[in-house]
Amino acid sequence: MKPEDFGPPAPFGAQGSHTAKQGESASSQRSAAQHSQPPTGFDGPVYGALDLGTNNCRLLLARPSRRGFRVVDAFSRIIRLGEGVSQSGALSELAMSRTLEALKVCAGKLERHGVSRARMVATQACRVAGNGAEFISRVQSTTGLSLEILTPETEAKLAVSGCATLVDPAADYVLVFDIGGGSSEIIWLDLTQPAARRGTANQRINADAAIVAWTSLPVGVVTLAERFDGRNVTPGSFEAMVSAVQDLLAPFEAAHTFRERLNGRQVHLLGTSGTVTTIAGILLGLPRYDRNQVDGIWLKVPEIEQITGRLLGQTYDERIAEPCIGRERADLVLAGCAILEAILRLWPAERLRVADRGLREGILTTLMMEDGVWRAGRRRRRGGRNQGRHG
Repeated sequence: MKPEDFGPPAPFGAQGSHTAKQGESASSQRSAAQHSQPPTGFDGPVYGALDLGTNNCRLLLARPSRRGFRVVDAFSRIIRLGEGVSQSGALSELAMSRTLEALKVCAGKLERHGVSRARMVATQACRVAGNGAEFISRVQSTTGLSLEILTPETEAKLAVSGCATLVDPAADYVLVFDIGGGSSEIIWLDLTQPAARRGTANQRINADAAIVAWTSLPVGVVTLAERFDGRNVTPGSFEAMVSAVQDLLAPFEAAHTFRERLNGRQVHLLGTSGTVTTIAGILLGLPRYDRNQVDGIWLKVPEIEQITGRLLGQTYDERIAEPCIGRERADLVLAGCAILEAILRLWPAERLRVADRGLREGILTTLMMEDGVWRAGRRRRRGGRNQGRHG
C-alpha cells in the first residue's frame, strides 16, 4: 500500500486550537492497516494527532508533502472509554485499562517515528466523566502522553477543518455533522457570505468565515445505544431514538431557523462519522471496509434510507455478519442511523458526502501551518462516483 496523500483541508488560520472527534469512525482499526510506514528516502518532520474519543482511540502520523501531508503510520482501536458513563457518571476501571493499553501503543509509535510535534486530545467521555481529569493525569504518569480535553466548540471547528476540501463550493449551505460516541457536532456553513470563499474563482472555502452556527448534542452512538438497547432494535425503539435526538435538535433549529433559510437553496450534507462511512461501505458491497473507496463518495438520501431499513430488519447477529460493521459496532450502528435520520428529517437534502477524515486531519494541518510547512496543493480529480475524493 502506497503512502496516502491528503489534500488541503481549509483550516481556521494558524492559531491551531481548534477537528472526526470522530468518536465512532467506521474506519476504526480496519483502515489503520492501510496506512504504511514512512517511504524510503522521504525526509521531513513527522507530526502526530491523537484523538481519544468515547468509542475509539485513534492516532495519525504524517509528514508535509506537496499535496498537503502524507500519512506514514496510523493506529485505531475501539476502546469504549465512555461505556456506562451516561449511567454512572464516571469512567470504569475496565474501560480505563483498555484505553491505557491502546495509548501505550500510540506512545510507542510516536517515539519510534521521532515525532517532532503532536497534539493529543480527548473528547466527550473525559469531558463529562467525574473522573475524566483524573484519568488524563493517569495517562500522563503511565504513558508519558499529555492529553488535553477539547471544548465542544473547538471540537466542532476541527471537524470542519479536517474535511473542508470535501465541501461542494457550488452549494449555498452545507451541514457538517460528526456523530460521535458520546456527543454529536452539528455545524452549518453559509457559503453565500462573501468572506466564505477565496482562491481562484472562489473555489476554496474559508471555513472559519463560513461557519454561522454550531451545536454539540450530548448524545452519540454509545450513549443512545445504552439508553435504548442497541442490540435489540425494533421499529418502535428506533423511532424512539429518532424522537429523542429530534428533541435535542429542536432548540438549535428554533434559534437559527435553517429549515426556512434552505428553501430554494443549493444544500448538501457532509458527514464525518462512522455512521455514514458504514452506510457507504454497505451500499458499495465492500467485502471489508476500504477507506479509499469510501472517503469523498456522494450518497443520495434514498440510498441512505434503504440501508437504514435493511439494517433495521436485521438481527444483532446479522449485523455482526456485515463486513463493514462486525461485532464491535453491531450494537452501535442503528443508534448512529437514528441520529442521522433525525438530522435528515429536520433538514431535508438530496445528497450527502462521506468524509473518512476529520479531527486528526484538522490537527495535523494546523500544526503544519503553525510551523510554516503546510503546502496547499491540490490532487487531480478522478472520475466516476468517487470524483474528487481527496479534495
